[in-house]
Amino acid sequence: MNGWSEILEELCGRIAHRFRRPEVRTRLRRYLTGLLGEVGRKNCWQMAESMGERRPRGVQHLLNDAHWDADAVRDDLREYVVERLGDEESGVLIVDETGFLKKGEKSVGVARQYTGTAGKRENCQVGVFLAYASKKGAAFVDRGLYLPRKWAEDAQRREEAGVPEKVRFATKGKLAREMLQRAFDADVPARWVVADTVYGTARGLREWLEERGRSHVLAVPATRGVYHEGHQRQARTVAKRLPEEEWFRASAGTGSKGERLYDWACVALPAPETEGAGRWLLMRRGIEEPEKFAYYLAHGPAETSVDELIRIAGGRWSIEDCFEAAKGEVGLDEYEVRKWDGWHRHITLCLLAHAYLAVMRSVAHREEDAAKKGISGRACTTS
Repeated sequence: MNGWSEILEELCGRIAHRFRRPEVRTRLRRYLTGLLGEVGRKNCWQMAESMGERRPRGVQHLLNDAHWDADAVRDDLREYVVERLGDEESGVLIVDETGFLKKGEKSVGVARQYTGTAGKRENCQVGVFLAYASKKGAAFVDRGLYLPRKWAEDAQRREEAGVPEKVRFATKGKLAREMLQRAFDADVPARWVVADTVYGTARGLREWLEERGRSHVLAVPATRGVYHEGHQRQARTVAKRLPEEEWFRASAGTGSKGERLYDWACVALPAPETEGAGRWLLMRRGIEEPEKFAYYLAHGPAETSVDELIRIAGGRWSIEDCFEAAKGEVGLDEYEVRKWDGWHRHITLCLLAHAYLAVMRSVAHREEDAAKKGISGRACTTS
């Protein structure tokens, strides 16, 4: 793979105008390089050491006090991802959240709340994220910190944590809508939106997407009611009533252990008022554990095939891979900042570093494919 340093320089150059002071731009470049490097734990002290600084004050200044707009850099991030990984046919937008476990009570938004990171209620912060995935690769394009209602309504804690006056309590579903709207306004080339049950059950999100003509596949719980064959039934009841011949085996995509194979079934639901659109209940059943089901409500062009719905539903795993890579490779969860700006700044810069790695992997795959085609072409010529 060639040109990795040039691609990093291009990325730094893309956002340099967001940082007015030259010393801050220099420190930004070193910070990104540190996030991408072999730093043991990417907290302020170890990042400072990797940057050749004796104390963490410079890193803390970059994240807490320097004058730059993390939301503007977020917009640059989205533009970079679309430019490098965008694909109209295969692109999807994926909403999900992740938790950041904490011990104290001072970090902005920290509360005892459920997080899938631990699989239970823990003292943590929760961030809502939007990722973009296509056949070229996957990377994050937006982020937001979930501020629990107790935090949002506590003036003293807000002031101590630097929460902006304009920020009010917003459900995770509302945060998701805001991020999706920014992506839509920026013409991100995605034909589908996909999300898990937290957002499949978010009040008004599916209706909001339908009103905007945005195709989607959103996971819902087994108890979700649907109107099927003239009756209102729970999704699990529909699944149990289906004859076995309605189920078929298919892959939801390739994972670290190979193809993600499941048994699937799909039933049409009453069509929406929008001409040319359809609604479906997509059901997934485990092979080795047939008692485990997953359910999805889908809306999209009436001619959409079941195979396409399965591909879209399986695309949600891309964001799980992104979380794993961002935490394992660029220190997404290794910050020591406590305030609102510090959180959004560190997270945004980590997402930039992760996007850089995603682009590099995409470039490497293209070069590998080109090399294979070149070898194949020469073999055909000489045979």
